Amino acid sequence: MNPTIYTIILLSLATGTIVTMTSFHWLMAWVGLELNTLAIIPIISTLHHPRSTEAATKYFLTQAAASAMILFSSMINAGNTGTWDITQMSYAPSNILLSLALALKLGLAPAHFWLPEVVQGSTLPTALIIATWQKLAPMSLIYMTMNNLPSTILLMLGLTSSTGGGWSGLNQTQTRKIMAYSSIAHLGWMAVIASIMSNIMIMNLLVYLMMTTALFLSLICSKSKTIQDTATTWTTSPTLAIIMMLTLLSLGGLPPLTGFLPKWLVLEELIMQNLIPMATAMAMSALLSLFFYLRLTYSTTLTLSPNTLQMKFKW
Repeated sequence: MNPTIYTIILLSLATGTIVTMTSFHWLMAWVGLELNTLAIIPIISTLHHPRSTEAATKYFLTQAAASAMILFSSMINAGNTGTWDITQMSYAPSNILLSLALALKLGLAPAHFWLPEVVQGSTLPTALIIATWQKLAPMSLIYMTMNNLPSTILLMLGLTSSTGGGWSGLNQTQTRKIMAYSSIAHLGWMAVIASIMSNIMIMNLLVYLMMTTALFLSLICSKSKTIQDTATTWTTSPTLAIIMMLTLLSLGGLPPLTGFLPKWLVLEELIMQNLIPMATAMAMSALLSLFFYLRLTYSTTLTLSPNTLQMKFKW
């Protein structure tokens, strides 16, 4: 793609997110979300390959449907309460509709089926944008409407996402799909804590963005598209292999790494709210995710790829 056009598209992407995050009127929030969607469609379909075209179409359809549901729920709310203010969502049916629309927009289970397909059909840098930047606008809407969203629905969405993301990621061999399911599982943890304590949700989001970006950049650097590809990372750079190992273990939530902190705080808060079965289920679902992170770690750093003695390192 032409660098000038690419720059304009990326600026539109940033503008869309910022418009949504700074708006108080539902119509402006919707405009920001639409701008976001329209800007990333050409980025996904740059490859001119049937798979990327399919991914772009799937992404467009789900995001347009979710945006329409958000606009519909805000219209119902405005009709009943007379206000378009994002923070004044006081009509119950529109809150339920809004939480389901945001779940579809983020890719929370059971509305997550589009995410792995879209990520798999994109390039690694595009997958990075979808898994990180594209989560900011919907998460900011959840943050602003937090006090009114039905907490039972959020807890159930969070639990299904965490379990579904871990379960589905087990039999994947493509790193992009693994990262997509990892994203679904992490968003589940954020959805669970959203209605209880928003500060922990923000911290969880920031830690997730940081670790996912680090891992995607490592995958881009080593050109790893499948688990088999990661086995040759150490020949490119042993340092990169170690960084990937630490990032993967951190994403899995192993102490004393950074990724353990949000999980620990979420579980602690759930127990304080007397949601002990919920906390147990979430901790169990984290083990599912940990399994495929460990498998990636194993192939990256603990195995030797078949090579000749003359060619120890690529460099």
